[in-house]
Amino acid sequence: MLKTKNYEFWFIVGSQHLYGKKTLDAVKDNTVKIIEELNKSRHLPYPIVFKTVATTAESITQIMKEANYNDDVAGVITWMHTFSPAKNWIRGTILLQKPLLHLTTQFLDHIPWDTIDMDYMNLHQSAHGDREYGFINARLNKNNKVVVGHWKDENVHSQIGRWMDVAVAYNESFNIKVARFGDNMRNVAVTDGDKIAAQIQFGWTVDYYGIGDLVAEMNQVTNQEIEVTYTECKNKYEFVIGKNDPQYFEDHVKEQIRIEIALRKFLTRGGYSAFTTNFEDLWGMKQLPGMAVQRLNAEGYGFAGEGDWKTAALDRLIKIMAHNKKTGFMEDYTYNLSKGHEEILGAHMLEVDPTLASSKIKVEVHPLGIGDREDPARLVFDGSDGDAVNLTISDFGDHFKLIMYEVEGKKPSEPTPNLPVARQIWTPKSGFCESVRRWIENGGGHHTVFSFAVTTEQIEDFAKLTNLEFVNIK
Repeated sequence: MLKTKNYEFWFIVGSQHLYGKKTLDAVKDNTVKIIEELNKSRHLPYPIVFKTVATTAESITQIMKEANYNDDVAGVITWMHTFSPAKNWIRGTILLQKPLLHLTTQFLDHIPWDTIDMDYMNLHQSAHGDREYGFINARLNKNNKVVVGHWKDENVHSQIGRWMDVAVAYNESFNIKVARFGDNMRNVAVTDGDKIAAQIQFGWTVDYYGIGDLVAEMNQVTNQEIEVTYTECKNKYEFVIGKNDPQYFEDHVKEQIRIEIALRKFLTRGGYSAFTTNFEDLWGMKQLPGMAVQRLNAEGYGFAGEGDWKTAALDRLIKIMAHNKKTGFMEDYTYNLSKGHEEILGAHMLEVDPTLASSKIKVEVHPLGIGDREDPARLVFDGSDGDAVNLTISDFGDHFKLIMYEVEGKKPSEPTPNLPVARQIWTPKSGFCESVRRWIENGGGHHTVFSFAVTTEQIEDFAKLTNLEFVNIK
């Protein structure tokens, strides 16, 4: 299973020396209590570490430099407990290369009318300090996140937690490496793109390998390794032999296992967390990778078919954001245009991600009318019900565009005895015809990432962090 390392977030509270030591001590004590409360929250996936009460430009600049070069730090959270002159923040904020969240809160959730005096007012100046600090971030075009509310509020915790996942994905984006086995599907436009531009903007590294490199790895897989995984699969899935000869079925499942083991070794050795294959480039292979890809998807690897490296990287990115829950590669396949029941059937030849499954996963072996190879084994299941997002990334030559809409995910309501693939149904929430039209007009591709686990807000936050054009069809 691909795992994200244990990141942390630094908390810096803003103030100034004019208030005196007593006030600054109170600022620190209040901040520590807030952080302790936040770290107890079930909504925060990563810990917060208190760093300093920032009162000078020099101290702010130094702490931001340290955050940049500490690989365990995914982002910085700031709070203006009192009034913090924003010129002090300019240099450090300019230098900061990690995501920034401005928490707009106050120590008390009420105004103590009976006791309030100027000492209280001087200490609790978030309403004052937030605007000073917010101005400088806006002036610097910092693309920071602002979360407003009392620090004990679970909604505030949820917002911070969702932003943390985006910040971690942003950091991990610069570590995403995509292995391309073969090139793009010939003559297809939307899956192509500028790999150098993607590496500059998102940090994605994309490396080409001939399919022979994978075949060479497959030739090194032992029968003992295959048997161990075959037993695991028998215990985990329902084997549907169907009309196949039992030995034929077993041999074809084991061929997918051979591909899976070889892919995992190859990707692990090269530090790759995403990959693509192409049914037009299968030299030396008996089957198009199907079940092999799906099982690696379940471990957190990003994937896209036909050499689509952009979607493979995006898939890995969103999986990081979603903690690999109910998220995976998808393809718009066919429409239901029945009046009042308009919907899209998402599937692929073989490689729909099993994290999306709601039904028991079956292993089946069937012919595949593409690729000119043996019948591949694949995982067959129904998708899920619920609120989801569907998104794609397109390269327009001078910039990338992220296009998405919110959807209502649905399980298939009818069996498909002659279509033995995984299936996910959805309907765009903003209306089928209008949404599909706008998707097409904006140049959205047919390869997407489908997720029940991330929100529109998180996608928008990532686009903002990377200066990525974002089209939310709503």
